[in-house]
Amino acid sequence: MTLKNASILVVDDDLDVLTAVRLLLKTEAANVVIEKNPENIRSLLSKQDFDIILLDMNFNSSINTGNEGLFWLKKLKEFGSKAAVIMITAYGDIDLAVRSLKEGARDFVVKPWHNEKLIGTIKEALKQKDSGKTDTGYVSVENSIIGKEFIGESEVMQEIFYKIEKIAPTDANILILGENGTGKDLIAKAIHQQSLRASKPFIKVDVGALTETLFESELFGHKKGAFTDAREDRLGLFETASGGTLFLDEIGNISLHQQAKLLSVLQNRTITKLGSNQPIPIDIRLICATNMPLTELANESRFRKDLIYRINTVEIMVPPLRKRGNDIPLLANHFLKIYSKKYLKNSSEFDEKALEKLCHYHFPGNVRELQYTVERAVIMADQEVLQSQDLIFSPIESPSNIQDENDEHNLSMVEKNTILKVIEKNNGNISKAAKELGLTRTALYRRLSKYDI
Repeated sequence: MTLKNASILVVDDDLDVLTAVRLLLKTEAANVVIEKNPENIRSLLSKQDFDIILLDMNFNSSINTGNEGLFWLKKLKEFGSKAAVIMITAYGDIDLAVRSLKEGARDFVVKPWHNEKLIGTIKEALKQKDSGKTDTGYVSVENSIIGKEFIGESEVMQEIFYKIEKIAPTDANILILGENGTGKDLIAKAIHQQSLRASKPFIKVDVGALTETLFESELFGHKKGAFTDAREDRLGLFETASGGTLFLDEIGNISLHQQAKLLSVLQNRTITKLGSNQPIPIDIRLICATNMPLTELANESRFRKDLIYRINTVEIMVPPLRKRGNDIPLLANHFLKIYSKKYLKNSSEFDEKALEKLCHYHFPGNVRELQYTVERAVIMADQEVLQSQDLIFSPIESPSNIQDENDEHNLSMVEKNTILKVIEKNNGNISKAAKELGLTRTALYRRLSKYDI
């Protein structure tokens, strides 16, 4: 069936939305019916059949479940409707919208939407309906690979891929949460690459590593003479990322003073360079990431709640590797191909015991630890098939050498001694030591400061 022959029902309690959709579709579809009250759905279905139903996620009705969209989606099944249902949602309800796909929705659109995108979504839903396709499971991006770097076939990763597809074309601010080594930076890149800003700069900055004095200069820029070493005008990273995406990593580590500065910029959408009083408009899409629980920080008055709201229009929680099931062998084989080629080795596969060892390990260092584990195995192995004994997990992440896991002193000493050994092994080269330990340079510097090394 084509859109020209389709009958469409739009259910939303926002009259402006109903009017806009009706005007958009009246020349595109055969019949468009709009309804403000979802409790009238059953009556409408008794009078005629619909091919597509656009259903809002939230209503000010007598049903107060907090997720009215899911309630009425289930009701549509009970009513026997054969229509393909497309959920209408706002940024803050994307998690609920993703859940609606499990409940039988065909797709969802985020408002405000581009008209072409809405029409395309409706056409695709009609196409799937005609083909008899009933599977509404998640569709992976680029066959389970984002940007050919971020790989996953597990259900939790499919949810993330689908969310990325939906939010990337918008300008919503994104907050990416997850443990160290889970690939938060790859997700940020994927969002940029699939956004309308893809041809513009993608600028990443580890704000947690910036000192109080460098924070403003790096992000906002400075004028010549603004401070002692300011010998020339300097462009800040907000201006460098103009038209594109600015990715602020380790956002949970910035001070309250830095948070206030950042909040002011995001509220006013302008920056002021050090040494200048002239505000400069900014045009960036902001993505932030942290491994810290921001809600707990806010409750402890260590992170401003108003800033959390600014940076957290949509939240993406990246799962630890240990919760990604079959993604572990998938990723291991991916890294095996990369490093076999890089080091001109003939390593082609893992034997059964090696894969079993990988799948049963808890990977506290997540994907980064798996990556370096496979890299070391490829370098050291003499045979084509990697075996269990070739896989040596990072001593800094593994608790195997800890005499008592509840003894904080023992844990600290093991970590400190491991760091010292690896730095000595690499002749004081911090970059090489960090790589061998499976850490970022910033994370290693924090540990050096912690142990006064």
